[in-house]
Amino acid sequence: MTVQKDTFKTIAKPSPEVLFKDRGSKFIGYAFPVTSEEEIKEHLRQLKKQHHNARHWCYAWQLGEQYEKYRANDDGEPSNSAGMPIYGQLQSFDVTRILVVVVRYFGGTKLGVGGLIQAYKTAAQFALEASMIVERTIDDDFLLRFDYPEMNTVMRIIKDEDLTIKHQKMEMDCEITISIRKNNSERIYQVFENIYKVNIKKL
Repeated sequence: MTVQKDTFKTIAKPSPEVLFKDRGSKFIGYAFPVTSEEEIKEHLRQLKKQHHNARHWCYAWQLGEQYEKYRANDDGEPSNSAGMPIYGQLQSFDVTRILVVVVRYFGGTKLGVGGLIQAYKTAAQFALEASMIVERTIDDDFLLRFDYPEMNTVMRIIKDEDLTIKHQKMEMDCEITISIRKNNSERIYQVFENIYKVNIKKL
């Protein structure tokens, strides 16, 4: 049986503001943990309000536990001179569920495409280096249904296997939603499946 990758890296909280300067231009970098495109739009809106005199707000983001969605935006800079260098740093640090924005204040001297690539890459790198990168597990959720007399058996397995309870309803007929790390989910599913009077369903 092949073991799938069941972890991903992200950041725990927004990074502090970082600054990179080149020939008068200021590049201010930010990294934010995000889980949706709505959150991304909101962070960009806030930064445009905060830095309303800036020239460019270039960014890249990556979403999904399997790193499946991403976008890079040059925001008016020459093609691939800003968004892709920022995205390159997301790949370098191997992170997802993240938005990195680099705000540029133009200093009067053109940097050329090579200079821009270097500046955006460096500001993104600084923002990620200043972030707290954490590893998270990819989990599957299951619903357990059983009658009250089965409670002890179910709770013992949950405790022994160190499973996370996300929701529970304890009455005569009980329901518990549990979270299981992906690589363990098949085995634990079978454990519950084999208990008489316990019903397990993947959510």
